[in-house]
Amino acid sequence: MTIEINDPKETLSELRNRLVEARRFLDLDTKARELDELRAKASTPDLWDNPDRARAVSTRLARYEGLFDLVDGLDSALDDVEVLIGFGDKDSGGEARSELQNVAKELGRLELESLYFGEYDEYPAIVTVYAGAGGVDAQDWAEMMFRMYERYLTSKGFTVTVDDVMDGEEAGIKSATMTVGGDRAYGTMEGERGTHRLVRISPFDSNARRHTSFAGVDVVPDMGEDAEVEINDEDLRIDTFRSQGAGGQHVNTTDSAVRITHLATGIVVSCQNERSQLQNRAKAMAHLRSKLAERTRQEAQAHLQEIRGDQSEAAWGRQIRSYVLQPYQMAKDLRTDTEIGNVQAVLDGSLDDFVEAYLRWRRARHEATV
Repeated sequence: MTIEINDPKETLSELRNRLVEARRFLDLDTKARELDELRAKASTPDLWDNPDRARAVSTRLARYEGLFDLVDGLDSALDDVEVLIGFGDKDSGGEARSELQNVAKELGRLELESLYFGEYDEYPAIVTVYAGAGGVDAQDWAEMMFRMYERYLTSKGFTVTVDDVMDGEEAGIKSATMTVGGDRAYGTMEGERGTHRLVRISPFDSNARRHTSFAGVDVVPDMGEDAEVEINDEDLRIDTFRSQGAGGQHVNTTDSAVRITHLATGIVVSCQNERSQLQNRAKAMAHLRSKLAERTRQEAQAHLQEIRGDQSEAAWGRQIRSYVLQPYQMAKDLRTDTEIGNVQAVLDGSLDDFVEAYLRWRRARHEATV
């Protein structure tokens, strides 16, 4: 992003202040201690005995080292600019302006990094999309959204594993769940949690009337072994059924799919993507542990409603984002006021503007409470 430079000295001061603010919010003192711990873990001979843990350590280590390199580089660059400005000649002034533009660009990268401060931002994410109010239109909308997320996540380099799909009777899906792996998957997807509203000419209405339909999105961090919750067997109802879908990985000829209902909370998880019932049950139990851990964490916070919102129904008055295809075209997030006119691009997976706007909105809300 190009910045306007009227007074290089003033711009230098502004960029220094932005760097100080980014350093503060990134809590670099704490990260320096974590960096030492990560380096110690990375040097242990048994690190790769657990490949998942090793990759997590290596990924975070590389990011932290890159973060400190970026901050040090910005400090040095700003010092160099100050020297150039001090020379006072035309050539040095031009070089200083050019360097200030480079610093502003790199500082933008650092400020984006500072938006990922949540306790569980680093974790994989379990994303569930489900049809809300609107009948077959809502089921079709849920399938459109699931496709939107798959496209977005794969384009950004995340790994996506489809764990379960429950097809609609006529079209679309009733619900579908994916596990998202990669760098800060939960932090990236957290802002999608809530109700999404679609307005369009219904392809299922013979009179071509405009319909409004809703789909809900639930996002929880996949805590894996960190999800320390106690689950009693008597609180579980476990059902097995035949995997379903239009062929491929969602279909087999045995009752290998597993659905687990936690009777005490009403949470339902299911998995049908794995090859055996045992594997599907293990994956479903892992999802249940993560969902219960997230529920416990949020119930322990006084501002539960602010963080999670009401997940009881995807319907009127509850949406976080609207997508309008008729009578005009616009996608708008009601929390951040971010608007995008090219709705089709959004539905094809162009979600960067919404994701970044949410992260900035989340940070502003956090700063207002501390």
